[in-house]
Amino acid sequence: MTSLIATTLVLPAAGLGPENPLPPLVKPAPVQQVANLAELPADLAEGLSYGRLDTVLPYRLQDGYRRERTETELPALVLENDRLRATVLPSLGGRLYSLWHKPSGRELLYRNPVVQPANLALRDAWFAGGVEWNLGSTGHTAQTCAPMFAARIEGPDGTPVLRLWEWERTRDLPYQLDFSLPEDSDFLLVGVRVRNPHAHPVPVYWWSNIAVTQEAGTRVVAPATEAWHYGYGGRLDRVTVPGELTYPARAEAAADYFFELPEESPRWIAAVDEHGDGLLQSSTRRLRGRKLFVWGESAGGRRWQEWLAPGAPGYLEIQAGLARTQLEHLRLDAGQSWDWLEAYGPVSADPAVVHGDDWAAATASVQAGVPSLEQRHRDWLTVADRQPESLLHQGSGWGALEVHRTMAVLPGTPFPATAMGPEQEPWRALLDGQPPAGAPSQVPPATLVGPAWADLLEHAPEGWLTWYHRGVARWARGEHDGARAAWRSSLAAEENPWALRNLAVASDAREAAELYGRAVELAPDLLPLVVEAISAQLEASQPKRAAVLLEGWRGETTGRLLLLTARTRLALGDPEGAKAVFEAGFEVPNIREGETSLSDTWAAVSPAPLPAAYDFRMTPP
Repeated sequence: MTSLIATTLVLPAAGLGPENPLPPLVKPAPVQQVANLAELPADLAEGLSYGRLDTVLPYRLQDGYRRERTETELPALVLENDRLRATVLPSLGGRLYSLWHKPSGRELLYRNPVVQPANLALRDAWFAGGVEWNLGSTGHTAQTCAPMFAARIEGPDGTPVLRLWEWERTRDLPYQLDFSLPEDSDFLLVGVRVRNPHAHPVPVYWWSNIAVTQEAGTRVVAPATEAWHYGYGGRLDRVTVPGELTYPARAEAAADYFFELPEESPRWIAAVDEHGDGLLQSSTRRLRGRKLFVWGESAGGRRWQEWLAPGAPGYLEIQAGLARTQLEHLRLDAGQSWDWLEAYGPVSADPAVVHGDDWAAATASVQAGVPSLEQRHRDWLTVADRQPESLLHQGSGWGALEVHRTMAVLPGTPFPATAMGPEQEPWRALLDGQPPAGAPSQVPPATLVGPAWADLLEHAPEGWLTWYHRGVARWARGEHDGARAAWRSSLAAEENPWALRNLAVASDAREAAELYGRAVELAPDLLPLVVEAISAQLEASQPKRAAVLLEGWRGETTGRLLLLTARTRLALGDPEGAKAVFEAGFEVPNIREGETSLSDTWAAVSPAPLPAAYDFRMTPP
């Protein structure tokens, strides 16, 4: 018998903290940057060039977390039959946190014993483990640490189905996930639908990221003989699959392998242990891509795994996506939708075969356990539009605001007006003709940057806040000169730190340093602003000004500020003072994946090997 219950899960967790009120005008440099586009097949090169986002607006960054964890109750939804128990976290992007196989007594996923945010996602905060559902743009989705709506519906076979849905805001796309567990099934089924309600095409990116435990004998198997390898060195190269790369524990450095599945091939990927047991993920044909990600066994790779899951064993990720690589986006035409069905369950293969040298035999030993999904997919589509019966978790109010504006009809995924709250109120008022209003000393509402909202802002009565929002919306659509002009008009209307900061981001190093200085005078207690301002002084070769800002800070001394202290001392000609900061010990909670500021600063102050605690390098030195 299949059941669905709402409960809580108690885990050591670090809270997300406050969102960063400064709009993310510029994304950090992507970890994956391909320099050899001219060498790639034309369709692959085109996909890599299409649809990339320059900013995660209208979202704000989630960078207010720390490394201290406390026992925390998290909302959890448990779907269970006699064979499997699936645990989903609706407040954290709908993460499939656990998939327990009862007959074998095995956890099929990598179940992280803690929830520790780290800086790997488009909005910064991300945590390792389970299955993550990524919609938006290359990278971990902006929704990964955000709430989703959840409700119960009745499935085509009469068993309960868990439906999750939300509105992805970088692309303005509603999407849903329907989790089902037919009675006596060894496979959790996940139906996914992404809809484009607009009158124009939208670039789409989807990858389901599946974390599984990595052991010395773990092998990853997929029906491919070639893969595209990205080794975080700027190149995407075609390589032969069978061999060492299928054993993640043998990898020295972090790497991505995008398996080149033949067009006629079934869509699946699996990770098995030395006994041939593990997790199998399969799907209907629309989900074309399959990928292996490994952190590698370098000091930096091991440090990242300790950072993300303190005290836990290592993990790898097998992934499934719409395109052949994770670096591409596909075109979803106006008014269209895409849907597919995924399956997650146990696999058991003959260890001598699946670990043998005959790759065709190894893949065949796993493929024998791949479930047939086409009829299941058709059955699910009969209930995909079914109205949810009872709400189990509340999502955000942004979808409701868009439905209120557009009167969109989205069967099966209601966005009730009651979900709108204080965050949406200024924009609901703008729809009613009321211009943005507020004191310059107050944090402005997060700016909506879609074409309709930008047009409303351009025709709203003028004031410092209207001009501020106009600038952010213009910047988001690539009108950088117009954005600068708007922020200057905001300052002419009333001096405010928000327009000053945005102008600083949009200026050269020398002017930026001056503008940041003025902004900090107006908002001296705003940590994200002070951090940016200190970095700007160093970028402008003004370490004395950086030192003044550090000395004037009266709030918490964070790890990021300590790193800036070391860099400032180094720039002032005091390498011993900079080294002393490292020797005293500190952590930067939001050290970015691919960021080398720790290792670069250490190399400038000491010829000694980089201490392991500071080694987050993605590639060996």
